Amino acid sequence: MTAETMAIDQKNLEPPSFHTAFLVFLKIGVLSFGGPAAQIALMHRFLVDEQRWLTEKQFLNALSFCMLLPGPEAMQLATYAGWRLHGTKGGLMAGLLFVLPGAVVIFTLAALYAHFGDVSLVSSLFLGIKAAVLIIVVEALLKVSKRALDGPAHWIIAGLSFVGIFFLALPFPLIVFLAGLFGFLTASPKTDENRVAVSVSWQKTVWQIAVWLVIWWVPVFAVGAFSGAPILTEIGTFFSKLAVVTFGGAYAVLAYMAQDVVSQFGWLTAGEMMDGLGLAETTPGPLILVTQFVGFLASFREGGFWLGAAGAAVTLWVTFVPCFLWIFAGAPYLDWISDQPGLSGGLSAITAAVVGVILNLSIWFGLHVLFQSVTVQTVGPLKIWQPDVTSLDWRVVILTLLCGFLLLRLRWNILWVLLCAALGGLLLATIF
Repeated sequence: MTAETMAIDQKNLEPPSFHTAFLVFLKIGVLSFGGPAAQIALMHRFLVDEQRWLTEKQFLNALSFCMLLPGPEAMQLATYAGWRLHGTKGGLMAGLLFVLPGAVVIFTLAALYAHFGDVSLVSSLFLGIKAAVLIIVVEALLKVSKRALDGPAHWIIAGLSFVGIFFLALPFPLIVFLAGLFGFLTASPKTDENRVAVSVSWQKTVWQIAVWLVIWWVPVFAVGAFSGAPILTEIGTFFSKLAVVTFGGAYAVLAYMAQDVVSQFGWLTAGEMMDGLGLAETTPGPLILVTQFVGFLASFREGGFWLGAAGAAVTLWVTFVPCFLWIFAGAPYLDWISDQPGLSGGLSAITAAVVGVILNLSIWFGLHVLFQSVTVQTVGPLKIWQPDVTSLDWRVVILTLLCGFLLLRLRWNILWVLLCAALGGLLLATIF
């Protein structure tokens, strides 16, 4: 057994076959609608509740770890889960399956958008799916909060985290730092002498980092040297920087990215940027796939379809290759971190803070699903989201109630709920 696969908790059942894991992660990738909160909820349902491949503690520790990293936390969580089951090849399989279905959809829609300037049919097709995803998010939030919030201190941390990010717009790294510091300083000493050992040498970690840095940057330099298209080098450099400096997931990166894409580079207009975000929100895959939309359009305008395709490929590469670097370098240390009293206390506090962050994402998502118009008002230091009550989409309300009844009351399989929701949404959008 390799050092990587030794990370599998021996208390659990034997890991599934690679083929079985492939099919489940493919299903997750195809069904991963609705942004990070919904995708985390979906993975929790499949990996913890149904397949029981990860324990609740393993899932929450991994989620907290991924929330500390730059880039899309849901994709990194999928990569970690695959790595835990089948080492590096499992991590690659899970991460790629999480990204590729949505990437194919976004690429197709971006090409149609570039030629026709309208993909309104997509909104109709995914009207019901967003309603179903909202119920999945609520269900997961209840389960995660019940198991992650252990004691009054964790409830307070989660509450303060939610207030800090939802009403005060505090930087996510600051919230994580404060929560982790509190947990570290207040952790109780561990009396159990059976400590977990690190499953990998530091030399192997350094080698892992070096290999993935080469994988990341060699194509970027090669494109710059041989393509004869400066736009590809600009895209590769910009989105590589974005992959390193943006913490807190897709929502944290959007404002920063949109400002530079529209104002500094002039690749897209503000309206096109919003259209791209809308496509990414209503299609499977991580929300950060909006970067692929940007890369395609920016390159398309320089040289047509094939240059657009190259721009989309470069964008995908530099956006997601760093995620594999972070996970493969850091994952072998996660069990050891969770076994150290101070570090474990910090990780538990960060997990509690993450519950507040997920609540923030859930409410944000719910507002934008149920209401067609949502604005943000600033009152002193407070940021208040205000939906226009006249823009309430009664179709989504009906579909949400239906999905809630099917999923929470009748305990239908999630695939059937999504199918019913999609057909109901298409029907209502067509009639009304």
